[in-house]
Amino acid sequence: MSARIEWPKASPDAYKAMIGLEQALAKSGLENSLLELVRLRASQLNGCAYCVNMHANDARKAGETEARLQTLSVWHETRFFTERERAALAWVESLTLLAEKHAPQEQFDALREQFSEAEIVNLTLAIATINAWNRFGVGMAMVP
Repeated sequence: MSARIEWPKASPDAYKAMIGLEQALAKSGLENSLLELVRLRASQLNGCAYCVNMHANDARKAGETEARLQTLSVWHETRFFTERERAALAWVESLTLLAEKHAPQEQFDALREQFSEAEIVNLTLAIATINAWNRFGVGMAMVP
């Protein structure tokens, strides 16, 4: 499969807007390791091969272990993830599969136990941003 459109070249302003979101996330105070788990899990759910490859590699470079990367898709079944990470991963799944999951109150309550209000907003921005990247990746048939 080949890419359909080189979208950053076709619309530099759209690409610049996406980069702006990433720049905001870099200043958010959220741990880079958590952001990479969020990006990777959403990309797995969305079936974005380009983003799965990129974020698995970025997570490794940031020091993520193979055991955690190999079991991220079944994080519910492991003890490799902290309560903070588990709350974030549940939120990733709910917001990525929004029509199916509907962001349940109990998940939001679990977030409040692990994250400040600003962190919840920034985590939600991270989820929204990777979902947007995934739509470009899948929609434009990007391959690793």
